[in-house]
Amino acid sequence: MSNPLKAAERLLTENIRIEFTPPLAEIILYQPQRRNALSQDMWAALPARIAEANAHPDVKVILLHGGGNGVFAAGADISEFPVIYAAPEAARASGRIIEQALGAIEASAKPVIAAIEGACIGGGVSLAVAADLRISTSTASLGITPARLGLVYPPADILRLVRLVGPGTAKRLLFTGRIFSSTEAHAMGLVDEITEDAGILPAARALALEIAAQSQWSVRATKRLMRSFEEGLAADAPEATELFVEGFANPDFAEGVSAFLGKRKPEWRVK
Repeated sequence: MSNPLKAAERLLTENIRIEFTPPLAEIILYQPQRRNALSQDMWAALPARIAEANAHPDVKVILLHGGGNGVFAAGADISEFPVIYAAPEAARASGRIIEQALGAIEASAKPVIAAIEGACIGGGVSLAVAADLRISTSTASLGITPARLGLVYPPADILRLVRLVGPGTAKRLLFTGRIFSSTEAHAMGLVDEITEDAGILPAARALALEIAAQSQWSVRATKRLMRSFEEGLAADAPEATELFVEGFANPDFAEGVSAFLGKRKPEWRVK
């Protein structure tokens, strides 16, 4: 007799895949028959995938993408809405699952880059905004569409969006529910870089490798500081100053100075 738990585990593995090619880990959304629409099972699987990537000793940067299949994520799986939003408590439970996934991406110690191609709608934008950097194809389309469904975008998602693009642009995105081109998204700060369609994964990997070549103590400490500032920490707060001062005592600093003076490539101590 087949084991339904094992079958469910295989399904999760298929829909949210992780591949290790150190110094990169690639988390792949894979539900092509539904244009990578994000099911509750997929949301629930994401925190574990992020944790796996962070736990891998040789991984320095995480890529999040749709597998090069022409779509990032066409939003949440609307076919589940009659069940997961059938009652207030069910809606709260669903919201918690989604926020745990987005929170895991945002809190990842290692930088996360979202590589966007094709449709990036609703929940797909939530995923991308939770990442540290976003690179898209020239033909990608992005939009946040709760106003088309009579819904409110989740509070934490609104906050992330406002921090990224500012309140005026966030209101325009949310109030209109419009689908924007990647060029428009880049102009408003929703996307950091645009590349040609066929080059999305090579370009994202190249950016990831550029980051991976730097001091990871520096990269992770900088991410911690920036996230703390977003949460209201003052620049002159003691913990901010302490992290800055700590940089001069970490082993990467001595190696970085030595390499610079010796005109050689640094061999970073912090992995």
